Amino acid sequence: MGSSSSASASRLVRVASLRAGIRLAAAALALIAPAVSIAELSNDALIGPGLRSRPAYDGSASQRTELVPVIRYFGERWFVRSTQGVLEGGWRLELTPGLHAGAQLAYEPGRLAGESALLGSHAVADIKRGASLGAHLEWDHSLGPVPITLLARVRKHTDSDLGLQGDLRLSVGVFHSGPVSAGVFTQGTWADARSVNALYGVTPQQSAITGLPTFGARGGNLFASVGLLGSVDLGTRWALVGSYEVRRLRGDAAASPLAERASNHLLSAGIAWRL
Repeated sequence: MGSSSSASASRLVRVASLRAGIRLAAAALALIAPAVSIAELSNDALIGPGLRSRPAYDGSASQRTELVPVIRYFGERWFVRSTQGVLEGGWRLELTPGLHAGAQLAYEPGRLAGESALLGSHAVADIKRGASLGAHLEWDHSLGPVPITLLARVRKHTDSDLGLQGDLRLSVGVFHSGPVSAGVFTQGTWADARSVNALYGVTPQQSAITGLPTFGARGGNLFASVGLLGSVDLGTRWALVGSYEVRRLRGDAAASPLAERASNHLLSAGIAWRL
């Protein structure tokens, strides 16, 4: 009899805890509104200037600050944006509500020896800035009040020696209160062997010039990252936007003699005008 009473009491405690958890989750969701001001999770048209602190290249110990555009515009068929990891523009088509497919031309930053102490001291050749052509599939959805964006993107460099890369990026709005909105994101990027070797390989000829050991890389996961997104509305037309990202090299790139560290951070902030 005593053991039966104890079991019943235990079940009542578990049910009460479950109900309390459900009420807490519901209360938390009630505080979360669609974070429409977050550029990455919104179709609002934005344009403005920004500043970004970034490594000279992924894996570099040298950090650089540069001017960058803050831009996001979606027309009926054409788009341009800088808000999802790449400055890109192109064409897209809505396949079903919330699901788009498209093609894009994207800016590729290259790798400049003058920005890195390691590359400069070893006279490593530049990889010039360039462009890539590719395709993407993007899904925009809301789970209740929570906006979600999932982007799959393939980029083929216009210089065939620089190979092919693919991105998978998930962004989620997590907070909105008054003028302040916040979100989180994670991204994985994969590259073929030609791309990884161009960025992190050292051929025997390059080794003779730079003094670095030879290194051959295979394709695979290039890096993984997590980050925070945020915005503050400054009235109806202007907004402060920003992001912070921690990026970690993966696979053979992390073992390259050109990789001084496994992890880097990127910080950006800007002011944008709603068109």
